[in-house]
Amino acid sequence: MAEGKFLTEEGAAELRRELNDLKTVKRPELAYRLKEAISMGDLSENADYHDAKEQQAFLEGRINYLEELLRVATVVPDEQNKPNVVRVGVEVTVQEEGEKPEAFSIVGAAEANPKEGKISNESPLGSALMGHKVGDKVSVKAPAGELIFKIKSIKKT
Repeated sequence: MAEGKFLTEEGAAELRRELNDLKTVKRPELAYRLKEAISMGDLSENADYHDAKEQQAFLEGRINYLEELLRVATVVPDEQNKPNVVRVGVEVTVQEEGEKPEAFSIVGAAEANPKEGKISNESPLGSALMGHKVGDKVSVKAPAGELIFKIKSIKKT
């Protein structure tokens, strides 16, 4: 995994909870399922065994991914004061000329969820906004052409 990954405190806590659940709940449940499937005998045609092995591979891959991400990611602390520039961990309200203002939370790529208004600092809009202040205009290259957004407000999430 490349350096330069960011997580908000909230996102890091959520990933730690998921990792704990995978290790303390899901892994033992899957081990029990595997033990039960093995006890049925012939593994070559045992669908339960093959399904459990596939799930185990996925589970271990997710555990490894989360451990590595939490190891290398920079957790951006919540600011006590009002932030003055766009960075990971803030909510920024932007407005495209002639459109309604839109608010986005800037998060690390692992937390991004556009449906929830969480955009990655690595996304075209997120990276264009990084480091800018209220009143700044930023240009974003989009498939439809260049879009200009004005930063209306910045607040901590």
